[in-house]
Amino acid sequence: MTARSADAMPVRGAEPVRKQHPVPQDQPGRACTEQAPPEQTDPELLIAASILLADAALAARRTGAELTAAGASWRVGLQALRRPAWALGTTLSAARAMSNPAGLGLAANGGLVGETVRSLGAVARRRPACVAMAVDAFAMRIEAAAREHPSLAAPLAKRFTKAVVAGRRIEALRAARELVELLGVTRTLTTISPVVMELLALAGLLDENPTNDSFAWVTLTGGVPTTDPLFGLPAVLIRHLNPGPGRAERCEADAMLARVLARSGNDIVRYIDDISALGNHGLALLRRIDCTDGATRYVLLLPGTSFGRLSNSTPQDLVGAFDALLRTDTTYSRSARQVLVRAGVPEGAELMIVGHSLGGITAMNLACDLDFVSTYRLTHVVTVGSPIDTKRPVDPTTRIVSLVNQHDVIPGLDGRGPASAHDTPDSWVECAWLDETYDYPLSHAPQAYADTLRRGEVPHRDRVNRLITRYDGEIVGNQPYLVRDK
Repeated sequence: MTARSADAMPVRGAEPVRKQHPVPQDQPGRACTEQAPPEQTDPELLIAASILLADAALAARRTGAELTAAGASWRVGLQALRRPAWALGTTLSAARAMSNPAGLGLAANGGLVGETVRSLGAVARRRPACVAMAVDAFAMRIEAAAREHPSLAAPLAKRFTKAVVAGRRIEALRAARELVELLGVTRTLTTISPVVMELLALAGLLDENPTNDSFAWVTLTGGVPTTDPLFGLPAVLIRHLNPGPGRAERCEADAMLARVLARSGNDIVRYIDDISALGNHGLALLRRIDCTDGATRYVLLLPGTSFGRLSNSTPQDLVGAFDALLRTDTTYSRSARQVLVRAGVPEGAELMIVGHSLGGITAMNLACDLDFVSTYRLTHVVTVGSPIDTKRPVDPTTRIVSLVNQHDVIPGLDGRGPASAHDTPDSWVECAWLDETYDYPLSHAPQAYADTLRRGEVPHRDRVNRLITRYDGEIVGNQPYLVRDK
């Protein structure tokens, strides 16, 4: 598997080296010293330290929750009636432990009492020890990313990230405004994209709103957040915005799409070209192949998100994208199943799904669906610029191939960027690279992925093609489908 970050630098000490110069003969007793610039810490050591700090932060948070729960327990109240002196001493000791800035800080959390105290502490900007350690863990990840991405180490970008880490929101807003004025919106997004999840988590952890803290803690552990980072709104609200049962209807390819499909084949660049030609206005494609080994296999092509509106009549909208990140049963996944049903694909047929962006997330969601993989033999999932790293297929034999342009903002939305402390399974194949398409959204476009692979700037085209050779053969069917919410 190709890691998203560059090869690690040799481990070296971080202490500055002081060089002693000989004492000049004409100035006896006077020594000259010259301080060399400090050597940078290995990014892998920063990530390792962030993992340890994250574990300590979670342990401190659990301790606070357990002490809070014990203090509010009816058993403690019963013992207090029987042994009031013991109860008073225990209560004072626990209160000191959970309020002492040199200890756990204001660590109460959980339950009505704990959440009330935590909310008051957030308003008063009292930072418990668990939050302080979590902030340091995120800061180390940001520093590790800056070693791999020099744009993050530029003075203005560094000023912005340091202000977010310190919780200085006004300074962070000023730095962000200056970044946009200097670089523009797209280049600013690209600059901070390697650590966007860390920055969102820090903003939620350090503001006065306690309802969005869960986003930060889930991000710290590498999980999938189930709330939004700004207000802490649960994913169930997004589900209600995307309620369609999913529908698929056969349609005819227009002249441009037919021309692209006519020169297609079992090649990853050709698949991405086909997805690009499908567009993102509600089309998907099912391909039937008479393979060289005599078997008939199918390939489903799923395009990504339309950014024109928050919601539209197709599953390929922004609401659908957020829904697919958080859940597996979505309108798009149901529409994709309808494509196979409408096409009469037999049960047990071998299938490969290739998806870009939201299409790749949907492909992984289908791989996570036990009913789906029990009906069809999903052999391969190939994703292009998709945030899928927190999802796991239910069939361990399904081959997962992920293509990632590291300048692309979207793949990092799963919480695993170059600074993440978590990795994907060893059985997955991840092909990552940096190319000249620096700015988002150009770096996310399927054409950018196809062009990089076509020009041979990275060695991944042949590698992916070798993994999908079982689909070599004659294309005997290319059927586009309109996919709709309902």
